[in-house]
Amino acid sequence: MFVLIVGSGRVGSAVAKSMLSDGHEVSVLDENPEAIALLNRGQDESWEDLGGSFTVGTALEIDALLEAGIDRADAFVASTNGDNTNLVIAQIAQRRFEVDCVVVRVLDPGRARWYAEQGLQTVCPTQTAIELLEAAVRGHLDGDGMVS
Repeated sequence: MFVLIVGSGRVGSAVAKSMLSDGHEVSVLDENPEAIALLNRGQDESWEDLGGSFTVGTALEIDALLEAGIDRADAFVASTNGDNTNLVIAQIAQRRFEVDCVVVRVLDPGRARWYAEQGLQTVCPTQTAIELLEAAVRGHLDGDGMVS
């Protein structure tokens, strides 16, 4: 499977390394040429020597997406630090390039819910954090509503 990941921050680089170690062909697109450092971190070989691909470019530009391989992607992950960018490029991947599996990180829970209702597969780390924090607090309350 060919996986294209946009955004090589902590999340994108971790997903990229995991997919590559699972034997998938992985291409990463990031506008910062220094972002490859996270892909190389903790590796005995460079990202590219391990078989990964890295493209420097802006994900909102079709030429950059094409250079990174969107036209042959089986899976697409939008993991930049901007909800707007992620949502736009996810829709491009899904609608224009008909990528089978499109996953988009959306930090705003309300927007994540709305876009999920529109058919995008969304991951909302903010909502996950809210749920985990609420559960942790509730787990420490006793029957009287007091912290035990």
